Amino acid sequence: MTLLLVIIVSAGSFAQNRYSRSADESFNDQQYFLALKKYQKAYSKVKKNKEERERISFQMAECYRLMNNTKRAETAYKRLLTSKLINKQPKIYLYYGDALKMNGNFEEALKQYSAYQEKVPNDPGINALISATNDAIEWMKNPSKYEVIAEKKINTRDEEFAPAYADRNFSSIIFTSDRAASTGKSLDNWTGMEFTDLFLAKKDRKGEWSAPVLLEQGGIIDTKANEGVGQFNQRFLALYFTRCWNEDKKKNGCAIYKVSRTGINNWGDPAKIDLGGDSATVFGHPTVSDNETVLIYSSDIMGGHGGKDLWMVKKKGKGGAWGRPENLGSRVNTPGDEMFPFLRNDSTLYFASNGHPGMGGLDIFRSTLENGIWSEPENMKYPINSSSDDFAIVFNPEEPEEGYFSSNRPGGKGKDDIYSFIIPPVYFTLEGTVTDDRTLQPVPGAEVRIVGTNGRTAKFTTDDRGHYSFNKNQIFANTTYDITITKKDYFNEKAKETTVGVEKSKDFIRDIVLRPIPKKPVVLPDILYDLAKWDLKPQFQDSLQGLIETLDANENIVVELASHTDSRDSDERNDILSQKRAQSVVDYLITRGIDPDRLVAKGYGERVPRTLNRDITKEGYTFKAGTVLTDSVINLLPNTAVKEAAHQLNRRTEFSILRNDFIPKASPVVAAPHKIEVVTEPEENSIDFTLTKDEMYKSTCYVNGNTVGFEYDPKEKEFYISSSEALRLLKSGAISKEDFEGDPSKIIGEGSIADKAVFNIKELKIGKNSIYDVKATVNRKTPMIRFGENTLKLFGTFSVDIDNQKIIFE
Repeated sequence: MTLLLVIIVSAGSFAQNRYSRSADESFNDQQYFLALKKYQKAYSKVKKNKEERERISFQMAECYRLMNNTKRAETAYKRLLTSKLINKQPKIYLYYGDALKMNGNFEEALKQYSAYQEKVPNDPGINALISATNDAIEWMKNPSKYEVIAEKKINTRDEEFAPAYADRNFSSIIFTSDRAASTGKSLDNWTGMEFTDLFLAKKDRKGEWSAPVLLEQGGIIDTKANEGVGQFNQRFLALYFTRCWNEDKKKNGCAIYKVSRTGINNWGDPAKIDLGGDSATVFGHPTVSDNETVLIYSSDIMGGHGGKDLWMVKKKGKGGAWGRPENLGSRVNTPGDEMFPFLRNDSTLYFASNGHPGMGGLDIFRSTLENGIWSEPENMKYPINSSSDDFAIVFNPEEPEEGYFSSNRPGGKGKDDIYSFIIPPVYFTLEGTVTDDRTLQPVPGAEVRIVGTNGRTAKFTTDDRGHYSFNKNQIFANTTYDITITKKDYFNEKAKETTVGVEKSKDFIRDIVLRPIPKKPVVLPDILYDLAKWDLKPQFQDSLQGLIETLDANENIVVELASHTDSRDSDERNDILSQKRAQSVVDYLITRGIDPDRLVAKGYGERVPRTLNRDITKEGYTFKAGTVLTDSVINLLPNTAVKEAAHQLNRRTEFSILRNDFIPKASPVVAAPHKIEVVTEPEENSIDFTLTKDEMYKSTCYVNGNTVGFEYDPKEKEFYISSSEALRLLKSGAISKEDFEGDPSKIIGEGSIADKAVFNIKELKIGKNSIYDVKATVNRKTPMIRFGENTLKLFGTFSVDIDNQKIIFE
């Protein structure tokens, strides 16, 4: 029994050593796919040796990592976190973090990097790795200008990578793929994937890709071996490409070949470029200078910095032999892998690396040749780079920021896919809608003028919807625009917009609200005068600031300044006093730079008593809106102080717009004010009507000074107005958005007013009689205004003369 046990144990130990040893040999030969299969078999044979099982588990995780199977690698390393091996192999934290990062889990990757840093605080690269991961998070939040698009017509579930331009029109590309049409059908012991070949895809006139085909079908370029990662020379007459062998029980390498093209589909025999090494040495990923005297490639030959490095060989003239390989140095190369170089304009080198800190896996970097020295590589950032592998970038020589690259990022069709990239042209437009401030309706026919800091100007007249627009040929980058909007009967409006600092295309929206020029006098607040005095006191000069701002912004308007006195003096003396008061305001405005020709001073004396448009409280007494401060009204006030307050309200200065066609002069000339004008207008005390078929009285009234037809129906209890008349009043400025009850934006639309909307009429006038603050309800069925006896009684006592068809007010 003892001998049998020894034999069994010895046999098990022998099996374990045999499988593990063979797996280790394949691993050391970089045949990771083959090694993985052997490790899996060895693991199943090891039952009791926990230490060896953990070692094999680690080696399997390494195979997944080196085969770039990040999902399986993440799972495999995670299982090792609870093993004893992690004390001997703290890089498990590091590699687990790398897998997490490549799978897009940046935050969890940072935790694993921190755990590794605690175990190996002296590792000089971990700080840079943590910093790069934080950078990656920031780059995702603030991407570069590049726009990346997956080429879906080329990509499949198989591998497609390493694109390169294939003709002088840059309308076709070659790329590497292991799709079913590939010539080689074996599995690559390095990666476990099928052999690859070079394929060709062309774009038609519409920019659509044709179905990819083998670059060459005669076995000259695409053979049963692994071919791929090629680039043409500048004239597209020679192709440099990579070919790898995969012979069983032999360590295989890769070499770079050059093949010439004598026609569209005619190829010479490929010639291997002698770069040294032996059949097991890996050379690949060629890129050449414009004159083909410099060749840069990737290799793992001795003398590098670890992993695969970028090397360079030179030759004297096109017919010379290649010189000795030169390593590109520690700025470019790292202990990791540097691959897929692309030399642009003989001075800028793009390459992929997993050794320089990046976003995860292979990132694309850029380095420039300055005085024979390569600069510190610069990460191309997101979205060119991602948490996955990004590599093999090429640029269109005729379009500086356009080209292709490869990536296995999420969202593709399969494994490695081909992506195009471009920095889209930056275009700007400017548009908006001009609306009336009172009515919220569009303002057609308004002129919108832009003046840019680049000296260019443009203008647009708004359409029926009040819309204006300036296109990409009128709005330029790094320019600030002054926008001026003008329209007859409206105050000018000004605005600014800028493209300075805006790096991406943008459609600017700038809606403008125009204020209608008031058609009735506007009382200037707080300009008060002492009895029988006309000088403008300093404390009241600020009250004119609003008028000054209006005049400055609207250089084409002329205003009338009208001053009024109270009734306590002779007509002649009051006329002179009011004129002097108006003149004092004009003189002050002139000192503030207002052209005197834009100012007309008038004195109305005591002839126009003030009509209050709002409630005003003075001396403890409230003067109601609608009150006309005539002598008879003032004499009925309760005491002397209130009467004096009423007289003071009559001593006022008003301004109104006379015209808006004034032409500004370069140097204003002082002009004398106009003479005083007195206008009187008698008012009727009766109105005519006609009788409708429905036996209603039809006549006209005045809504805030606008003529509107009405129907009088003695039985009607409400005050209705048709939606069309309400909209007309709104557009004319007789009523405004502020007059409506509720949220105006929900009531007033473009060309419409909601049914049953209620608004306030400030003054409703029939004949010479007026009432104030009348509530009107919009009714779509009403042809005009309709009201009944209870409304008409508000105007006072009235009678109806049927024979003469008159409504008479007493």
